[in-house]
Amino acid sequence: MEEVCELCGRSGVVTTEHHLIPREEGGKNGPVAMLCIPCHKQIHALYTNRELAVKLYTMERLRNDEKINRYLGWIRKQPSTSSVKIKKSRERRVKGK
Repeated sequence: MEEVCELCGRSGVVTTEHHLIPREEGGKNGPVAMLCIPCHKQIHALYTNRELAVKLYTMERLRNDEKINRYLGWIRKQPSTSSVKIKKSRERRVKGK
């Protein structure tokens, strides 16, 4: 069966398990989503685990967030076979996280 990213909707990708509430924040046994590697990396580059746990703990909340929404518009145009470079958000770089 072909894998599909639950965030960007691209098919033919390798998916990884993303804890909607990070394990460090108590989500070890909580709900997970299967995300392609670029989407998973982008989420963790944009948000702290605390932000994910408090504000972005469902797929709907994540999809509707302004920062990830801009990224989704771009990644959906990329072939599933392309290698994508991920950068930390400016806010995360400044904080040194």
